[in-house]
Amino acid sequence: MTDAVLITIDSLRHDHIGCYGYEKNTSPNIDEISSNSHRFSNAFAHAGTTRKSFPTILTSSYTYMYGGYERITEGRTLISEVLKKEDYTTSGFHSNLFLCSDFGYQRGFDTFYDSKTEPGITAKLRQYVKTKLDQDGLLYGVLQKTHDAAEKSAGVDVGSSYVKAGEITDLSIEWVNEADSTADRFLWTHYMDVHHPYVPPEEYQLEFRDTPISDRRAVKLRRKMLESPDDITETKRQDLIDLYDAEIRFTDHEIGRLVDKVKKSWGDDTVVIITSDHGEEFQEHGQFSHNTLHDEGIHVPLILDASDGSGEYDDMVGLVDVSPTIADYAGCDIPENFHGYSLKSLIETGEWERECVIGDCNGSQGKPDTFFYRDKDWKYIKSSNDSERLFYLEDESEEMENIVDQNPPFLSEIRSKVEDH
Repeated sequence: MTDAVLITIDSLRHDHIGCYGYEKNTSPNIDEISSNSHRFSNAFAHAGTTRKSFPTILTSSYTYMYGGYERITEGRTLISEVLKKEDYTTSGFHSNLFLCSDFGYQRGFDTFYDSKTEPGITAKLRQYVKTKLDQDGLLYGVLQKTHDAAEKSAGVDVGSSYVKAGEITDLSIEWVNEADSTADRFLWTHYMDVHHPYVPPEEYQLEFRDTPISDRRAVKLRRKMLESPDDITETKRQDLIDLYDAEIRFTDHEIGRLVDKVKKSWGDDTVVIITSDHGEEFQEHGQFSHNTLHDEGIHVPLILDASDGSGEYDDMVGLVDVSPTIADYAGCDIPENFHGYSLKSLIETGEWERECVIGDCNGSQGKPDTFFYRDKDWKYIKSSNDSERLFYLEDESEEMENIVDQNPPFLSEIRSKVEDH
């Protein structure tokens, strides 16, 4: 049997994990898993937000293909559908409303949990409008302002639908215990705790600070970081980072609990992939949260635990490569509408087809207007107004010095590759 588990963590940047060099003890369980796994040091999301990134993860197709990212259209194929066709029993557990069944993410799953309840009539109505109508609509805007005002003044996260990591783990473990042992099994578990608002349990905060921050203050900090980032002092910025790290530590504990249960129940040869849909910015380029194409927003962890050894790889890998990898380890034919490559070939042969990662975002009517290109040495961002930014990472990894006006010879080749994309 080839059982497989995909664990995704919302908003987790790679450089806040120990096995990727972070000096704080945020991820002891992930680090332990990584020590006996395949770890990819140059893994990148193709977009900086959940809605635009997840089609690349679960369908191995780029954000704006097949009608765009708003829904999983018939042109896309979910990895769950690929496995289901081969008689896998499949399940998914998450609480991100952008990934709910209303948008087609339930296809191919025998069991599918997505949280769609919010406390309060206003919040429920707001969520209904968000699900059914364009977010630029007038009614949605009014409800969003009401929600934001309540959150800002009261320090209460009135609209959160996110389910805590402990409950998501419990649901996943319950399914692991009950899954048909006569069939191959696939589990997808997505954790939301690392996404703002950062409201980790106090015990995990105390791993990184002397005094815990209350949930109310944490939610108020979230509003300030989103609405008035220039007003965030260095002390408040550090508070936000401490909360973020504590959420990682909390989630890491739950991931350890889940993987331990899976391995004991299904066997050590179970394939486990751990990754993130995007990263998180802490004012490196002036803002907080995500939706940035700088590395803090798109450089993500990617760890593959299989029974074929371990290693570290610095090849350029995209999240579009996740689903082909799962299909390959499961012994399934990789669909023609999967546009990534299987990492199994890199592991077994050392050969890899991808030299760069390209992504896109923003725009309207299903057409992106901002693109990025990333290889080991260069980062290029082209925006809708034809502005261009080019960074030579060998000299300056923080992406601050735009050298596009220097017109280096490689720039024309980068532009051509983006145009091809």
